[in-house]
Amino acid sequence: MHIQDPASQRLTWNKSPKSVLVIKKIRDASLLQPFKELCAYLMEENNMVVYVEKKVLEDPALLSDDHFGPVKRKFCTFREDYDDISNQIDLIICLGGDGTLLYASSLFQGSVPPVMAFHLGSLGFLTPFNFENFQSQVTQVIQGNAAVVLRSRLKVRVVKEPRGKKVAVPNGISENGLLAASLDMEVGKQAVQYQVLNEVVIDRGPSSYLSNVDVYLDGHLITTVQGDGVIVSTPTGSTAYAAAAGASMIHPNVPAIMVTPICPHSLSFRPIVVPAGVELKIMLSPEARNTAWVSFDGRKRQEIRHGDSISITTSCYPLPSICVRDPVSDWFESLAQCLHWNVRKKQAHFPEDEEDADEEGGEERAGS
Repeated sequence: MHIQDPASQRLTWNKSPKSVLVIKKIRDASLLQPFKELCAYLMEENNMVVYVEKKVLEDPALLSDDHFGPVKRKFCTFREDYDDISNQIDLIICLGGDGTLLYASSLFQGSVPPVMAFHLGSLGFLTPFNFENFQSQVTQVIQGNAAVVLRSRLKVRVVKEPRGKKVAVPNGISENGLLAASLDMEVGKQAVQYQVLNEVVIDRGPSSYLSNVDVYLDGHLITTVQGDGVIVSTPTGSTAYAAAAGASMIHPNVPAIMVTPICPHSLSFRPIVVPAGVELKIMLSPEARNTAWVSFDGRKRQEIRHGDSISITTSCYPLPSICVRDPVSDWFESLAQCLHWNVRKKQAHFPEDEEDADEEGGEERAGS
């Protein structure tokens, strides 16, 4: 049996990347200068086609910058939920915090290009690169000289009973960015699919009652969650909401799905880890007094009623995240720097004279 070394996963380009999507945290003035420097470098030094979201260029500081004008005119722009650019991007570069990586994941409901994330936000657990020497780091990535970690995602299918309310489909794209053709009817029900990087959260919403949801694993009822809710997360999401709810932190190379209750009304309900290949199905329990609410990486929050279901399994489209060093070193570095994992004052050793006294006392007791 051969177990692959996580550090052996390397970035490999079939051909040199030509188009790059730059994702910048919105409404953050501190990112304007790094954004301008990066885009100018990509266009002028590497002759790359740069895509940005249209609202990024609507920042008044960019609109009034005459020096940035020649670069700005070369951008290709898109609008979330309206324009599908998933087949036009070779590389993604994120400027900001962990939210920029989650946003990048949401834009690609199928295969995801490699993601290089610069730490310019508040936490930065998923964004390992520092911006100080971005030119050399970007060059290394373009040349394929980098390690990658394949962060598994969850394929989530929400099936709802029809309730006479139409879903707006602007320009052939549904509200979550999926093509309208992927909306289908199951025995008169409406089904929508999402790709999730961190977690699916089912909670009680604004209700004061306990949430009461049944959890099935491969068709078998395994438990009923009675509490504030339940988190179904990837290993990447194990260091997010799940960690705050008491779950273990799991390296992203581990093929698993985590099920973590939120404030369960049971002292014995501990978080569990199940194999990546299983299918979980979550529904309101028949005895539930209220509806539940679900969100996907903190977005697209919606109500779940009796008759609706949420099916969750591991997606076949992981997110390739580029490493500074390697998957193992980067992960432990993030644990230490961002979460201060196991930070404690060192225990003081005994002074030498006390150690000698203890040894002498032991010899006297042995002689007597």
